[in-house]
Formats: sequence, structure tokens, C-alpha cells
Amino acid sequence: MSLEACAGLVERGDPDRHAAAMAAPPAARARLLPLYAFNLEVARAPWVTREPMIAEMRLQFWRDVIEEAAQGRVRAHEVAAPLAKVIREAALPVPLLDAMVEARRRDIWAEPFEDEAAFAAHIEATAAGLMWASALALGAPGDAEGAVRGIGWAAGLAAWLQAVPELEARGRQPLPDGRPEAVARLAQQGLARLAEGRRGRLPAAARPALLPAWQAGALLRLAAAEPGRVASGTLHLSEFSRRWRLLRSAFTGRV
Repeated sequence: MSLEACAGLVERGDPDRHAAAMAAPPAARARLLPLYAFNLEVARAPWVTREPMIAEMRLQFWRDVIEEAAQGRVRAHEVAAPLAKVIREAALPVPLLDAMVEARRRDIWAEPFEDEAAFAAHIEATAAGLMWASALALGAPGDAEGAVRGIGWAAGLAAWLQAVPELEARGRQPLPDGRPEAVARLAQQGLARLAEGRRGRLPAAARPALLPAWQAGALLRLAAAEPGRVASGTLHLSEFSRRWRLLRSAFTGRV
């Protein structure tokens, strides 16, 4: 039930987000890592079992953890306890975190997205919701929500596009329209939201919450120019480019 346990979970299950957290100041990490570990737990809950009822129970566990934390109760769990501490100290809104869990229920089933609006809403509730919760945990003002969510949505879209081949291999239809022209259009939408979010302003202490978007712009530009990379599983940056972009973002506070 420690920050080290959260860091270990994120390092193994979400290495890019772990790298972003490690680039943040230690004080920020103490709040970011429990949120990232929580996100990992709910994201993988639908995938660790073939039994829908068990997956539903796993997600309900986390809904209960959030609600109880807001009431001052803490479960003895390696992620739940540090998460509860962040929720209490930062007064994180329960509906925001609950929406992140609720959105994962659709991952239990192999049904495709109804349309582009449903797909966009899923990224909004998950990736954008996590980035906003992270920013709130670091003291972001309420009027920064639109900008932070825009950056989070773009980062979530970039990560989703990278995961398309794996999701398809698991029998899912991850995109509402997988044609190259539709993928390119979706990437352009992500770039537009990223540009809009970059025009916002955050206090310096809250900027580490944006670090998980350090690759988003470059990946989305690549997907827009060469959408075939999404289906082929070659939507990625060189290791040098990844490291340089993360260092630049950590140093400047901009993504």
C-alpha cells in the first residue's frame, strides 16, 4: 500500500505514462502515480477475464473504492490506499473518477462503437478524464478544464491509434471507421484539440499533469500523413525522438 507499489504497477503496465511521471518533480509524482495506477487497474479489468460478470465486479470494486475514499474510508489494497489519500487531499470529484470506471464497461463486450461520437466520448471519459483528474490533483484551476481535456483527448487518441492492431487481434473493432482517409481525419481532429489545449495556461505546479501527451503531436501528425501506419502497427517514434521530446516537455512545461 505504497507509492512504490503504484510506481511498479505503472512501470510494468503503462511504461510511457510511467516515464512521464518520472520526469515530473517528486511532489507531483506522489499524486500522479496513484491516479495512473488506478487508471491501469480499471483499464485492464475487462481484459483479465472472459467472464463479463467478473469484469463487472472488478469495475464495481473501483467505484466503491472511490466513493468510500471520499467518505474517509480506505480499503487495504496496494492502489486503493494511495488513491484514497490523493482523493482526500486534493478533494477530487467522485463523478469524474467514476466516469472513468463506467466508460470501461464497454470494453467488456466486443461490440463496435455506434459512431464517431461514441468513440470520441470514450476517449473523453478515459484519457481526457484522467488528465483532468491529474491536473486537479496538482492544483489546476477549474477554468483550465477545457484546455487540459483537449490535450488529454489528443494524447488518448494517439495511444489508441497505436493500440489498434492489438485490439483487432483480440477480436475488437477499435475504430468507427478504419479506412485510411477516416483515420487521417481522426488524427487531424486530435491535432486540432491539441492545438486548442496548448493555448490554455496552467500554474507551473500543475503542468506535469500534461507530460503524458509528450508524444501526441508527433504521432498524430504521422497518422494524418501516413494513416496506413495505424493498421500496420508502425505508428511509433524513434527512441531518440521519444526521449528528446520527453526531456523537452519536462524542461519547458509544454507538450
